[in-house]
Amino acid sequence: MKLHNRRVAALAALVLSAGLSLSACGGDDGGSGSDNSSGGGDSASGTYVFLPKNLGNPYFDTSDNAGKAAVEAFGGTYQEVGPDQASPDAQVPFINTAAQQGASALVVSANDPEAICDALNEARDADVKVVTFDSDTNADCRDLFINQATAEGIAKVQVDMIAEQIGDEGDIAILSAAANATNQNAWIDLMKEDLAANHPNITLVDTVYGDDDDQKSFDQTAALLQANPDLKGIISPTTVGIAAAARYLSTSDAKGKVALTGLGTPNQMREYVEDGTVTEFALWNPADLGTLAAYAAKALVDGDVTDGSGSFEAGDLGEFTAEDGVVLLGEPFKFNADNIGDFDF
Repeated sequence: MKLHNRRVAALAALVLSAGLSLSACGGDDGGSGSDNSSGGGDSASGTYVFLPKNLGNPYFDTSDNAGKAAVEAFGGTYQEVGPDQASPDAQVPFINTAAQQGASALVVSANDPEAICDALNEARDADVKVVTFDSDTNADCRDLFINQATAEGIAKVQVDMIAEQIGDEGDIAILSAAANATNQNAWIDLMKEDLAANHPNITLVDTVYGDDDDQKSFDQTAALLQANPDLKGIISPTTVGIAAAARYLSTSDAKGKVALTGLGTPNQMREYVEDGTVTEFALWNPADLGTLAAYAAKALVDGDVTDGSGSFEAGDLGEFTAEDGVVLLGEPFKFNADNIGDFDF
C-alpha cells in the first residue's frame, strides 16, 4: 500500500483523473466496460453495484463516482442504486434486486449492522461478492470491509482537534448521523474513552442525531446551543452534520465562540474555513475509498482474495492487503486554511 502522505500529495490529480462530480447519481446510471480491461477472471464482464446509505449525499456521490471510474477502468459494468433516505432496512430491496439480476459484486455502506444481513447473505448464497465500505455490517454478512481508517485514529484526530481549538477545557457536544450507524457509534465510544483518559477538563454534555439530514442537523445544532449556553465546541463526525452545523454557526452569535470540527469534505467546508467559522476538520479521501472498494470487489470476483485474505492492486493507489476480512485505506487528514485550497472534492 502506498504511504498516506503520497496519496495526499497526489489527491488533486486523483480527483481530476477520476472526473468526479458532486451531483447525485440515479439508480439507472451504469457504464459498460471498455475493451482494454486490466482485470482477469470474470471481472471484465461483471456488474458491480454500489449501494450507498442514501442517494444525493455529496460524500457518497464522490466515493461512488470514483468507484464507477475504477470499474470502467478494469472493464466491468457499474451501477448505483439506493434509497432516498437513510434508514435501517431501506437498502434491503436494492440488495435483493441486485442478487436477482446476477450482479457480480455489491459494494455497500450499511445503514445498520444487522438489518441488511439476511439480504446480504442471500445474495452471497447466489454467488454475489459483498464488500462493505465506510460503515460495516456484522462480519459474517460480507466478504470484505474497506475501512477508511482505524476507528481509534478517526476518534483521536477529532478529539485532538476540538481540544486544541477550545484550549483543552470546557463543555462540548457531538452531532452524529443516525443513532444506529455502526461507524458513528464506534467513533463516539472511542472519543468518550479518549476524553475521559486524556482530557479531564473537557465535558461531553450531549450527543444528538441529525440522521444525515441537512435540515435536521441544522435544527439540532440550534437546539444544542439553546440548551447549552456555555458550550465551547461541537464535534460532528458526519459530512452532512458538520456542514449543516457550520451553516448555522456562520450566521449566529456563536460564530467564533463555539468551535466546530469533525469529518467533512473540502468543497462543503471551504467557505466556512475561509470565513473563520471552522478552524480545522478531518477526513480521508472518499474518492480513494470508492476506488479501493471497487478494486477489492474485483479481487474477490477474480479470486485474488479468498476467505478474507490476499493481496491485490488498486489502480493508482497501489497494492493493498486484506487481512481477516478487512482492508485499511489509511489515516485521516486534517484540512485547514493553509491547505484547503489544494483540494477539490
